[in-house]
Amino acid sequence: MARSTLTGREPQEFSQALADLHAARLRPEVRLTEVPAPQRIAPHAVALTADVLDPRDRDEELATGRFVLLHDPSSPEPWDGEWRVVTFARAELEAEFAVEPLLGEVGWTWLTDALESRGLGVRAAAGTVTRVVSESFGGLSDRPASVEMELRASWTPDGDAVGAHLAAWSELMCTIAGLPPLPDGVVSLPGPRR
Repeated sequence: MARSTLTGREPQEFSQALADLHAARLRPEVRLTEVPAPQRIAPHAVALTADVLDPRDRDEELATGRFVLLHDPSSPEPWDGEWRVVTFARAELEAEFAVEPLLGEVGWTWLTDALESRGLGVRAAAGTVTRVVSESFGGLSDRPASVEMELRASWTPDGDAVGAHLAAWSELMCTIAGLPPLPDGVVSLPGPRR
């Protein structure tokens, strides 16, 4: 991830949060890129895009998303705190998921499990899980149906370990991308080089 350019006007706690995000340990399949953050939502913000790459073919993206950390010392009431994490994750799923009635509930559970597995508390969590089914007709009728899952979520982190929240969210990204979970202490190896 590229280093943020600090203006020197950020409060110390925001500078520390940026350092915590940069220090987060993520799976090698996750590629982060810092992008311009929203300007009007909070006085201080950082935004990252993420792509989960196929370990067998690093040119193929399995999932994509965005992680935004907002900081407002005035503690907006809906946030229930000074910090807010706002996320988006999307991946294509197998076609049989088009009719899975519990897909939304399962997607939300993947997020809450990723946070809980790291012992992270959250407040004021909210979100949606959307399934998008695309069917082709006419000159495109030979294309198979496709299903995408989109998970949009926001929450207020308990504590100041925002790097751990980024790591948990990246685990969610790997889950919806179809990568198997890694046991504690195990680091995945990249696929063979070509």
